[in-house]
Amino acid sequence: MALARIAKRRQHRIRLGLPDVLDLLVVSVEAGLGLDQAIQRVSDELAFAHPDLSDELRLVNLELRAGKARTEALRNLGERTGVDDVTSLVAMLVQTDKFGTSVAQSLRVHSETLRTKRRQRAEEAAAKTGVKMVFPLVFCIFPAIWVVTIGPAVIRFIQVMGPLLNK
Repeated sequence: MALARIAKRRQHRIRLGLPDVLDLLVVSVEAGLGLDQAIQRVSDELAFAHPDLSDELRLVNLELRAGKARTEALRNLGERTGVDDVTSLVAMLVQTDKFGTSVAQSLRVHSETLRTKRRQRAEEAAAKTGVKMVFPLVFCIFPAIWVVTIGPAVIRFIQVMGPLLNK
């Protein structure tokens, strides 16, 4: 239970840092670095800002240095993180490597897609807050409002009607 919570938090941190990684990868690739060198550069640059992603990218570099194929090292990255966004990034990188398309352009498009997904998740979470507010409103706030607004009228009614009912 605790381990699952720790893993979920780590996945959330990875998901939050992924657009920054993509932006730095785009800049590095457009500056003339190869994908392997760009991954190394990004892992060094983001060691303090996003340590989880930096560690994962370092593992990719270690696998590449050990002689694994780039596609296999990238797929391992997707499996280790367990984040759908990373898995889709890996699939996109494998596809660009396979077909020889522009890595920088593909990364830029993927980064915009991830930002759109993040915005949609935020809108979805905002839409759910209304439903989550019903319980506290109904059981905590509304009774207090009723006591404040109707309480004095009930007390006055009892004061006026009390003597009439006792006769």
